[in-house]
Amino acid sequence: MTKVLLLLNMPEQLRNRFHGYLARTFPQVAFDLADNVGKVDPYLADAEILMTHGPYLSTRSDYVLGHMPQLRWVQGTGTGMDNIIDRPSLPADVLVTNMRGAHGPQMSEAAIGSMLALARQMPRSIRNQDNHIWERWLPQIIHGKTVGILGVGVIAEALAPRCKVLGMTVVGFSSSQRVIEGFDRILPVGELKPTAPDLDFLVLLTPYSEATHHIVNEDILMALKPGSYLINLARGGVLDEAALIKVLDAGRVSGAALDVFSTEPLPPEHRFWSMENVIITCHMGGLTDDYHLQALPIIEKNLRHYLAGEGDQMINVVRKAA
Repeated sequence: MTKVLLLLNMPEQLRNRFHGYLARTFPQVAFDLADNVGKVDPYLADAEILMTHGPYLSTRSDYVLGHMPQLRWVQGTGTGMDNIIDRPSLPADVLVTNMRGAHGPQMSEAAIGSMLALARQMPRSIRNQDNHIWERWLPQIIHGKTVGILGVGVIAEALAPRCKVLGMTVVGFSSSQRVIEGFDRILPVGELKPTAPDLDFLVLLTPYSEATHHIVNEDILMALKPGSYLINLARGGVLDEAALIKVLDAGRVSGAALDVFSTEPLPPEHRFWSMENVIITCHMGGLTDDYHLQALPIIEKNLRHYLAGEGDQMINVVRKAA
């Protein structure tokens, strides 16, 4: 019997929907479910398939991948495959697929919600509510503002038209230049710094890799328009977090909305927690109450082809088996 290890560090309700649907749909397959990477050891030796998200592996990724002798396929439950495909312990004969195309609506809403919350200083309102303080100020609007999107993939393609509907100018930064609906222009990544003074918002969506490590550094942050805002929905590693703290303290950047961090969970002593101009969400930009409706059709399709020996028909292939 084919054995699948589901490592799903997501809210229990959603995790159980994944497990329940797959178990009912594929009764000939054994699905072992773990909600934390520290609980996977009993299942490693026999699992032929691993379904998980890179951040869920945390610092144990090399250990986990290196202790799965039967592993033949990794199905990512997210789009980014860092901490999986870049690990030296991942054997060359393991197929890797991801969730490309499944996150456009929720990630777009997360980005727009963050822009609105920052511009209207919603955390300030909530703190005042907690303390019964009546205070009024002049909120900013995002209509007429310019948003830069670093990383022009499927998610950015969904976000850009939504920003245009709100009256924004949209500039993309990508390694490949092309014409995409919703973008006023798409520039090479190397144009980010000289264009930064024009941006009111900078949204990070670029995948994490050695090439994008700290791609948004102090030079980029200092070049942003004074009073601008940063939103990171990509990976913590693409942003120099120490540099961000520095420019936030200096008032160069007015605020940031951060969903991802270099260390997750974010340590309780981290300065971000106490910074009033930072909004923290806990790596949930791609999760919604109905995410299973987006993700499970991709998983089901791939698993059917895998079990039928039709690897060449599997979708969202990130790396073919050697």
